[in-house]
Amino acid sequence: MGFLDGLWRGREADFDSGSAATNSIELTKRHHQVSLTKQGAATGHLRVNLSWRMRTSDIGGSQRDSLFRHPFKALKPAEVMGHGQSMVNVDLDLACLYELQDGTKGVVQPLGNYFGDVNAPPYVKLSGDDRFGSASGETMYVNLDHRDEIKRLLVFVYIYDQTPAFDRTHAIVTLYPSNGPRIEIHLDERHPQARSCAVVMIENVKGELVVRREVKFVYGFQAELDRLYGWGLQWGRGYKSQVER
Repeated sequence: MGFLDGLWRGREADFDSGSAATNSIELTKRHHQVSLTKQGAATGHLRVNLSWRMRTSDIGGSQRDSLFRHPFKALKPAEVMGHGQSMVNVDLDLACLYELQDGTKGVVQPLGNYFGDVNAPPYVKLSGDDRFGSASGETMYVNLDHRDEIKRLLVFVYIYDQTPAFDRTHAIVTLYPSNGPRIEIHLDERHPQARSCAVVMIENVKGELVVRREVKFVYGFQAELDRLYGWGLQWGRGYKSQVER
């Protein structure tokens, strides 16, 4: 699960240096953390985005291509971007468990309309709930100008009240700091029955803001993630309000 990764590595291998071509850092099992403080990116608004893509073979169709021009594409299922309800019956939600330095704990999520606040505690705000799919996906903002008041943030993704489909929706969570390269975490492990996934922990470690890859799939919902990370909140069954398309 990545707990023992890095025990035999030197300090210089704690995180990827990024790609000059894409200006990005990908957190992996081997290179699982990065310091926003050391990169000069621990201020301003940190944007956290969830997007995903699907294989067309998973939804009962495929796009035809010229086998004469691209003969090897016949061996690989085509992929399409997006996550519309017409493609797959799944509603992925971006959310965040938070703990502040004063002991305040809670959750920011679409379920229950806990959208948070970016200028007041918890300094985390969800921009909205994307029910039906869009190019931008779902986005959350963290006000790092209040980093000294933040103890830890656990960004997670869950499937709301639908058939588990993490094995078909290849999700990517991307962090866009105010300075430096973006940080990508791919949810590419196969857990077809999982309903939730702890993606990344943002933690204040003695004044240093560290981003650490988690990517732990669970078969339950928020309460199971809570137990796994020791948040200690009380959970009940929640529902979203009905909306018209």
